[in-house]
Amino acid sequence: MLHRADAIEAGPDELVVRTRVAPAATRLGLFVTYRWTAAGGALRLTAQVSPDGTWRLPLPRLGLRMAVPAALGNVEWFGLGPGEAYPDSRRAARAGRFAATVEDLQTPYVFPQENGNRAQVRWLRLTDAAGAGLSVAGDPVIDFTARRWTTEDLDAARHPADLRPTDRIWLNLDYAQHGLGSASCGPGVLPAYRLPAAPATFTVVFRPLAG
Repeated sequence: MLHRADAIEAGPDELVVRTRVAPAATRLGLFVTYRWTAAGGALRLTAQVSPDGTWRLPLPRLGLRMAVPAALGNVEWFGLGPGEAYPDSRRAARAGRFAATVEDLQTPYVFPQENGNRAQVRWLRLTDAAGAGLSVAGDPVIDFTARRWTTEDLDAARHPADLRPTDRIWLNLDYAQHGLGSASCGPGVLPAYRLPAAPATFTVVFRPLAG
């Protein structure tokens, strides 16, 4: 997806960034307004999404991606776990408080593919060995994946050995995801688990952790 910043508005209490996000070589897109506010030691981000054009295909996911330092390799969260969970594949998950390393969050499929999502998360923390790092809270919940490679790296890989750690941890914070389906051995995604391009608003709250 290509990102274009259309306007940046700085006010006394907030920063507003208006963008258009779109796949290449198409007139389709998403207008996204990012509204940043700071209060009480926290940074609050509200994203408002509006489709541009007639989307005939669903979105794979709708959310944010950011990079954090590679040292923040310890993850704790309150949400579904301990294993991965997706909209149409979460019967084995239960709500609770869990901890893992970024490496342990990955599901090592023989053929690399989307994996490792944790769903319906109230909050998560990424920390280094001293306990310093970043806390992220959903409003009320988010999904997240944390990997040492990008989604593009994952899509390009043909064997697990192709996935080589970068100098960052890549964190996806998702408002929603398209279901997995079972097209390799059965039907595709059922209608209830499709993710259409539609107006949406979601919020995440960031706080630093001193350790």
